[in-house]
Amino acid sequence: MNTTAAMASVERANQWRARSRVRAYGALTRAAFSIAAVTFMSVAATAIAIAQFMVQEGWDAVPVWIAGAIPALLCLLVAGRAVQAVRLSMGARSSDDVYEARALGAKASEVSWKTISHSIAFLILCALAWFMVVNDAAVSRTFFDMDLITRSATTVLKAFGTNVLIFAVSAVLILVWALVIAIARTLPGEAGRPIRTIAIIYSDLFRGLPAIITIYLIGFGLPLTNLPVLKDLSSNAYAIIALTLTYGAYTSEVYRAGIESVHPSQIAAARSLGLSYFRTMRYVIVPQAVRGIIPPLMNNCISLQKDTALVAIIGTIDAFNQSKIIASNNFNLSAVMTVAIIFILITIPQARFVDKLIERDRSKRRSG
Repeated sequence: MNTTAAMASVERANQWRARSRVRAYGALTRAAFSIAAVTFMSVAATAIAIAQFMVQEGWDAVPVWIAGAIPALLCLLVAGRAVQAVRLSMGARSSDDVYEARALGAKASEVSWKTISHSIAFLILCALAWFMVVNDAAVSRTFFDMDLITRSATTVLKAFGTNVLIFAVSAVLILVWALVIAIARTLPGEAGRPIRTIAIIYSDLFRGLPAIITIYLIGFGLPLTNLPVLKDLSSNAYAIIALTLTYGAYTSEVYRAGIESVHPSQIAAARSLGLSYFRTMRYVIVPQAVRGIIPPLMNNCISLQKDTALVAIIGTIDAFNQSKIIASNNFNLSAVMTVAIIFILITIPQARFVDKLIERDRSKRRSG
């Protein structure tokens, strides 16, 4: 009898300890429900304000109210999740099964955090929407005048061709020039020291100079030198030279990192087979190095694409300069926003492509 009583006592103690570790996350679920309620009211008020403004501007009322109701309905789904979290928490408290209570508590926590996350996202969007419509929609009228955007889009797109031309030519020159500088910085022995020193000075100099200063000095300085050929170049050519020198310094460091990542035994093996230093670099080292530096090279291309807008400082009629002319004539910055949107639409796919390349490299390393 004593043994049976002792075993029952131990079982009750273990059961009490297990129950004491069950968490219902009641406070978290109540907070999620409160935030969801505030979010729903904020979204509804914002949708009404935007719809009223757009109706005043002459938009058809029915599609406007439908568009305003969509975020409110989505917010209702978030509120429904909050209610679900509260129910799960209550179920965890009242459940007699310890394991089921733990499962319900964990589910309540997960749903609560999802509710809070979505609510915060909706609140941020509401703040941005209010920013666009306050003060009689001054921000929207200044930056997003659809009539001006429509009228200026063709002119801006034609001027954007200059940015594309500068980028394409500069990118090719940069890849070649940067490789030359990187190889110069890795020349071995005492014989290569003077070339290494010059390459280091060039790299430090142009990485230290802001790109806009380099463009300004070359764009306005070379014509004043009266040097043959150089003084008669177009502003596009000056922009290409400046960007090549600037990004050549940055890209050479990327190349150099790739070259130095190749194990020294690869060089020793190639030299032992009778290959010269330059043949070793061409056939053994550089091909291996380039495969590992494609993501950072793509990042440099993205930066180069954006920095083509800096050529406006030397008078090149690119998309940014053209948009500034339109903005000054209309006292409105919507044309400049058109240029910004164009750059964003070009840059985001490139950024996602770089992310995929990086993820692919990581997967290869994990599998290796």
